[in-house]
Amino acid sequence: MRKALRWLLALTVLIGTLSTAGAATAAQPEADGSTDIKERLLSIPGMRLVEEKPYTGYRFFVLNYTQPIDHRRPSKGTFEQRITVLHKDVSRPTVFYTGGYNVSTNPSRREPTQIVDGNQVSMEYRFFTPSRPSPADWTKLDIWQAASDQHRIFKALKPIYDKKWISTGGSKGGMTATYYERFYPRDMDGVVAYVAPNDVVNKEDSAYDEFFGHVGTEECRDRLNGVQREALVRREPMEKKYAAYAAENGYTFNTVGSLDKAYEATVLDYVWGFWQYSLLSDCDTIPADAKNATDEEIWNSIDTIAGFSFYTDQGLEPYTPYYYQAGTQLGAPTIGFPHIEKKYIRYGYLPPRYFVPRDIEMRFQPGVMRDVDSWVRHNAHQMLFVYGENDPWGAEPFRLGKGARDSYVFTAPGANHGANVAGLVADEKALATAKILKWAGVASATVQSDPAAAKPLAKYDAKLDKRGAERTLRP
Repeated sequence: MRKALRWLLALTVLIGTLSTAGAATAAQPEADGSTDIKERLLSIPGMRLVEEKPYTGYRFFVLNYTQPIDHRRPSKGTFEQRITVLHKDVSRPTVFYTGGYNVSTNPSRREPTQIVDGNQVSMEYRFFTPSRPSPADWTKLDIWQAASDQHRIFKALKPIYDKKWISTGGSKGGMTATYYERFYPRDMDGVVAYVAPNDVVNKEDSAYDEFFGHVGTEECRDRLNGVQREALVRREPMEKKYAAYAAENGYTFNTVGSLDKAYEATVLDYVWGFWQYSLLSDCDTIPADAKNATDEEIWNSIDTIAGFSFYTDQGLEPYTPYYYQAGTQLGAPTIGFPHIEKKYIRYGYLPPRYFVPRDIEMRFQPGVMRDVDSWVRHNAHQMLFVYGENDPWGAEPFRLGKGARDSYVFTAPGANHGANVAGLVADEKALATAKILKWAGVASATVQSDPAAAKPLAKYDAKLDKRGAERTLRP
């Protein structure tokens, strides 16, 4: 009986949320405009305030929003999804941001938000805690369900923020913004996707091998390859150090299978990690003579860049949703290591299955990324993709076909996984900035006639605008 009542109550709340989330009535301001923004946000059915944090010039809210676990069968249960709202003014455009992982609960401003001087709504990706249904039905973690989360949030907030909307995200967040556009192309007025990988055919990864054969300079590649190889040559003493490190910190290796596998996985991530987060100028920090370097020097270099804690159970657990998606829809790269003799490599690049607990079933769906890639090539409209020249994840980028309209793919020279519009060459930077302003409906007549005049509308804020590549070797 209690179970039935709980189900009926949840269904009643959800039906109310689904039927009224997109309606303007509850969220309309009073005639004199006196309704507080917090009241307007909390008048949305299913919206709950977690906390408000002050920030000069803005209102910043951490909120939970009730979502269906399955958008195809909304009566089958709900969960609370965490979002944040950086409110400037309802008269300004709004940027919809997702990083594709957890959401930060501190005020921050993404590059498009600074460019358009607007509001920002940020969404935590479903199944990243605490935005995880309980019990967790992992079959409901896919790109369509996540895009539908965004769609419902947009529909709920659009009556309040009724000016133009731009979606954005970096890395997996850039992928997320692209998938959202593919499934709900009428929601946003523009898309700015940063460093978004596009693994169309999961088994074909030669683009990555080609990338690592040419990135940077030969001297830098030799330094990195030397340290990586030496870490495997010295496997026995280094793994003793790893075991002591794990014991001291209480780390375990049940998910990946063994300390040995975790050690090799970390070492094989080393070169990738350097180019993802570092610049060519950082090569001086890499030991120049790996064969004569001490164990401590090899350890410290690997740990600083790849992180020996990552492939522990404790390090992997927060990323279970990512690896589940990589192993079911997104795909994952496999690369070769021609500078390391085969006798030193026992497992090679491990697939996502090794990083997800075995009680969670996974089955790869090969057509999903092909569908998105085809849609972008033939239907992209007002979409901007930004990549970094030295970022491994850009080896397989999104590309535009003849059907694309007012869309662009730009690459920032020398940039890593933190590439942005500000790092583009001058003419591309101006064009990208002008397009973002135009799509957001705030481009002046001068900018519309001369993109070279385009500049961000908001001044740089050292706290709000502090950005960089997210520190995970995942996209």
